[in-house]
Amino acid sequence: MHKIINSPASAVDDYVNALAARTPSLARVAGWNVLARAGSDPAQLREVAVISGGGSGHEPAHAGYVGEGMLHAAVLGEVFTSPSADAVHAAIKATAGRAGALLVVKNYTGDKLNFGIAAEMAKADGIPVETVLVGDDVALPGETRVGPRGIAGTVLVHKIAGAASARGMNLAETAEAASAFARKLGSMGVATGPCTLPGALRPSFDLPQGEIEWGLGIHGEPGRERGSAHSAKGIATRLVGHVVEQKAIPPGAAVVVLVNGLGATTALELEIVGAEVQSALNEHRIHPVRMWTGSYLTALDMAGVSVSLAQVTDDELELLDAPASTVAWRAAPRLDPGMSRTSLVIADAGPDNDDGRNRRAEDLSVAITAVTAAAEAVIAAEPALTDLDRAIGDGDLGTNLARGAQRILAAVGTLSRLGSHQLLLRELAALLRRHVGGTSGPLYSLLALGAAEELARADPSPGTWARAFAAGTSAVRRVGGAEVGDRTMVDALAPAAETLCEALDDGRPAEAAVRLALSAAEAGARATEQMHAGLGRSSYLGERVAGHPDPGAVAVVVWLRAVATCLYGDN
Repeated sequence: MHKIINSPASAVDDYVNALAARTPSLARVAGWNVLARAGSDPAQLREVAVISGGGSGHEPAHAGYVGEGMLHAAVLGEVFTSPSADAVHAAIKATAGRAGALLVVKNYTGDKLNFGIAAEMAKADGIPVETVLVGDDVALPGETRVGPRGIAGTVLVHKIAGAASARGMNLAETAEAASAFARKLGSMGVATGPCTLPGALRPSFDLPQGEIEWGLGIHGEPGRERGSAHSAKGIATRLVGHVVEQKAIPPGAAVVVLVNGLGATTALELEIVGAEVQSALNEHRIHPVRMWTGSYLTALDMAGVSVSLAQVTDDELELLDAPASTVAWRAAPRLDPGMSRTSLVIADAGPDNDDGRNRRAEDLSVAITAVTAAAEAVIAAEPALTDLDRAIGDGDLGTNLARGAQRILAAVGTLSRLGSHQLLLRELAALLRRHVGGTSGPLYSLLALGAAEELARADPSPGTWARAFAAGTSAVRRVGGAEVGDRTMVDALAPAAETLCEALDDGRPAEAAVRLALSAAEAGARATEQMHAGLGRSSYLGERVAGHPDPGAVAVVVWLRAVATCLYGDN
């Protein structure tokens, strides 16, 4: 897998230089892959220097947490490789003064060894040093000599230790605050896809389609077990349940929560998992009082998520809430168990508002039948429209239109009771606007709203409907900005509307006028095969769209043909 780097050998060095270059509050310790607070002067420092680090590949950890209120320095090894004892020693000497240094170390053999050696070296230099070992991973069963691994919850320990130091606690007090919190901290993760190291020819592990890895480490180490893929709810329920059980968190407890992405997990997914974590905690009658959601400690491009929980005291909450100025840390909002979750409700006169008019109820049966036919035709055409859009766009047109059509069919009962064609079109506009994604929803909403405004001026008749169709098309052109020749839905709408009006004005029967309008729409859609796109996503493709009709114009023909057939039968 290609990585956007200069070379695997220089990746960590380049990263350290880049972060220091763009962040005035950070400085590189000369000769080492160590980032420290800019202006660090051990002789002047009166607070405990909090230092952490480990292998690279976990960004934004650990360098992203260097700054006021958190770490004083971060030591970076090569990707997934512990930094050397000398690098850790350099970080201590660059930042620690009389108050000493606290090393926050994830429980991995290499990290323990090298940070431990560096601590002894610093003590020999006369620098007081304490170490807090973080082993928050509760995934693996049973006790082992090496103990549980340190994973994403370590970031919360960074915050506790950094805030304790900034408060003026001495070395022993800072170490105890961090250790006490770390002992209560539990985390478990799940991977939905592997990671790939820079320069590697294949991923760190194989995960078959449809399977997930429960309880893996942050370097791609095997986890507790493999199983079939789950929904966000299923994943959150199991992760929360296991951590609650292993850390013996009782009902009624107040906890802090970290929902952490492993690198390739989108913000959309993480927020959904976060909501399900809250629901799972509610099932256990446990109260989340702070919650962080995002990618805080990753494993390169691994897809997956971890959940960290810790029962928390008021003093620990103060430390977690204390200000911090770093590249990656974000304060969490206060979650009050009694906080109202009521949504804002917008006052709306609703579909019964008829601009004050007291008009007699209109027979909507023909219109409802035509709308139903159009919706069913769009749903049937979804695969073809999707294939066409995929060739020249993003492939979502068929899906978006079909979703709106399905909503319309589901609302037919309500629509048929609205009492006027104007209200029918207004409600269709609302459904299309709310349920058809992309630009199609707003544009079709404009078509319906423009037509509704025209219908308000006269009782429905073929001429009125023709003027309404033209008014809706004008609204699409005016607001959307497209004209005939831009290779959009307008290339089918405009000739259809113009032909319909002209045919009726010439005295042609309604059926003949509608069929002529359909033919004009079909010709307009075919003409787009030879057009350069002026608007829309296909406008980025230049000559590559040649030979393909515009999907939006084709969609117009689909529902217009369905309406014509519904009204007058097959030609």
